[in-house]
Amino acid sequence: MDKIKVGVIGVGHLGQHHARIYAGMEGVELAGICDTDIRRAKKFARKYKTSAFTDHKQMFGMINCASVVVPTDLHYHVAKDCLLNGISVLIEKPVTKSVGEADDLLNIARDRKLIIQVGHIERFNAAVRALDEIPGNVRFIECHRLGPFKKRALDVGVVLDLMIHDIDIILGLVRSEVLSIDAVGVNILTDHEDLANVRIRFKNGAVANLTASRVTKAEMRKIRLFKDDCYISLDYIKQDAVLYRKTNNRITGKLINIKKEEPLKKELEAFVNCIRTGERPLVSGEEGRDALKIALEIEGAIKENLKNNA
Repeated sequence: MDKIKVGVIGVGHLGQHHARIYAGMEGVELAGICDTDIRRAKKFARKYKTSAFTDHKQMFGMINCASVVVPTDLHYHVAKDCLLNGISVLIEKPVTKSVGEADDLLNIARDRKLIIQVGHIERFNAAVRALDEIPGNVRFIECHRLGPFKKRALDVGVVLDLMIHDIDIILGLVRSEVLSIDAVGVNILTDHEDLANVRIRFKNGAVANLTASRVTKAEMRKIRLFKDDCYISLDYIKQDAVLYRKTNNRITGKLINIKKEEPLKKELEAFVNCIRTGERPLVSGEEGRDALKIALEIEGAIKENLKNNA
């Protein structure tokens, strides 16, 4: 079988890891690396024995698919260029800056029978995948995604930078229409919200409470999920989960057996498999668009609250 030829567009903090994984993936040829900083492009091209470019269009005709790992403002234009030239894309989250842009990319991909996968990496966390095997209706979810300030992704607030991961997971778990959103946020170190909290109510009665911060000293990535007859506490960083049940009027906990793997590697392997088979991605463009829609509604609610309390 011919190798899948992939390009990586943007080799910053995350893109360099896309290049590393593709370079070592069986059945894949890392055909090119693109970055507007030619020194970075050449550095990683040398490291992974491929070609360096400063314009993604220079790779057209050389690749079947591409990872789009550029600033959010550029997602739409770079991904659209790729799709219009027959190249399927994995777009890092958030998929685009607006729902209209996302819908446009989806229409192009449908017309040309191309793949769009969105980089919601937590869907490929082994602990998250284990949740699918636990039956029962979701009643309440609590998420904390906290960490120290890092000089990256400063073109968006903490909702689109961090909270959107948990939004995507919650939408996949609850699978119900959103009824209401109550959100607050605070600008601390940037012009965007750096700390945010939201309560989301769903049509089926489920409630989710999410907190995200990029100005917290200690890093935390946890989700607590309450179902009909059990409670699951999951740590994304440790990739472990504990299942609690009521037994003889006592709450007992049991560690869920999880095979720990690198989530990004699993994500990129899934993308390449979709290119090879034509299967729908686990996190398709549609899921990415839906998560973006809710994230933007949360941002709108935060701005409305700030205006009302000014």
